[in-house]
Amino acid sequence: MSLSLKGKRVALLVTDGFEQVEMTEPKKALEQAGARAEVLSAKEGQVRGWHHDQPGDSFTVDGTFDTAQVENYDAIVLPGGVMNSDTIRTNDAARTLVQAAEKSGKPIAVICHGAWLLVSAGLVKGKAITSWPSLQDDIRNAGGDWQDQAVVRDGNLISSRKPDDLPAFNQALLESLAA
Repeated sequence: MSLSLKGKRVALLVTDGFEQVEMTEPKKALEQAGARAEVLSAKEGQVRGWHHDQPGDSFTVDGTFDTAQVENYDAIVLPGGVMNSDTIRTNDAARTLVQAAEKSGKPIAVICHGAWLLVSAGLVKGKAITSWPSLQDDIRNAGGDWQDQAVVRDGNLISSRKPDDLPAFNQALLESLAA
C-alpha cells in the first residue's frame, strides 16, 4: 500500500556531522510519498553528512533553526551522528523547535544519537524510546523508558536505533503522517 503525503511538510534538523543515510533515506521516503522534506540547520549554506567515521556529501540548507516556525511543518525528523547530535543538543533554537513540536502533538521521528536533542530538551521523561545503545543511560537518567527495538512509538514520538532500522523507521514515519 502506498501512502500519499501530498501537501505535508517535514523538517529534518541537522548540523555538520550527521549520519548521512539517516537523513537521506527518510528524506527520500518522504519525497517519494509526496511530502516536502526540508533540511534545517543552525546556519544557512551547506551542511556535511558523514558515513559513520568518514566525511560524506554536502547538502543545501533550506532554512535555519532560529527562523523556522513549527506551525509550518507537519513533523520533525532528527537524524543521528555523534558530531551532529552533540552539537545540536546545545542549540537553543533547535531545542525550542522540538519542544514546540511536542507541545503541538506533531510527530517527532528520531534515530540513533538524534535522541540526545530530546534528552536536552526535556522531552523523554515518561516516554518509551529507543536509540543507539550508548544513549540508554542518558535516556533512563532523563526519565525515559529505553527499549532495544527497531522502532518504538509512544504517542507522537517515533524512534529507532541505527541505520539498519531505517526501513521500519521510514514506514512508521510515513504511517504517522498519513494518519
